[in-house]
Amino acid sequence: MKKGINIWSFREGTPIKDCVRLAKAAGFDGIELSLNESGEMGLQTTEKEARALRESINEAGLEIAGLATGLYWSYAMTSESEANRTKAMDVCKKQLELAAVLGADTILVIPGAVGVDFIPGSEVVDYDKAYDRALEAIGKLAPEAEQLGVAIGIENVWNKFLLSPLEMRGFIDAIGSRFVGSYLDVGNIVHSGYPEQWVRILGDRIKKVHFKDYRREAGGLHGFVDLLAGDVDYPAVVSALREIGYDGYVTGEMIPAYKHYTEQIIFNTSASMDAILGRTDYKV
Repeated sequence: MKKGINIWSFREGTPIKDCVRLAKAAGFDGIELSLNESGEMGLQTTEKEARALRESINEAGLEIAGLATGLYWSYAMTSESEANRTKAMDVCKKQLELAAVLGADTILVIPGAVGVDFIPGSEVVDYDKAYDRALEAIGKLAPEAEQLGVAIGIENVWNKFLLSPLEMRGFIDAIGSRFVGSYLDVGNIVHSGYPEQWVRILGDRIKKVHFKDYRREAGGLHGFVDLLAGDVDYPAVVSALREIGYDGYVTGEMIPAYKHYTEQIIFNTSASMDAILGRTDYKV
């Protein structure tokens, strides 16, 4: 498995070149970028700009591990608003196009939501309507993903939707495309389940993996903690990943960043991931 770091793990506003420099110094193999409304990697980013960014990252000795986005919290494929649903699909198409240029083989997609507790005033959608709308949207996007050679990785996230590994598996299988699979976030599962079970149930449908950790006793967003400080059974998770033959990127997504000496979270995460993946050369 390869070791990546998500760009959200860095102090907000840090230029991509500085994130790359830190990621390389910390020993990561790749960096996962994010599509934003604007900025260095925004909806207005051109193919030429994306190609230049890819070249600079590769020259620095890193791969692009994937392309995420937080825009689906603003634009949902499940929304009651048709305009909002259309915008969400446009975001996904832009993600796919940029990922193809960047050389990333998977994008992270949130297929909508029934409700989002941590966003005040978030829209609440009937579960059956959300399911049908998400299925229709991803089904329409799948051929474009296949044409570009970039997989859509559906993330399990706190959206009150696709709440079990069986439901996630059924949703993916209903699309019926090898370019639609799971972007498994192990930390997001812990409050309600066991990530190693998700790994075995989803199997080769898993396209990418996020590493986070979560402490059940804390609850809510405050439960997210440094790797190995929470309740994710990482030995069991890694064993399950090896059992299904997963050898792609596992990417640390450390939110929120430290308030002080924010760069340190990058190095701490790298060291913890080395321990999780058995990359350490010391014996206890």
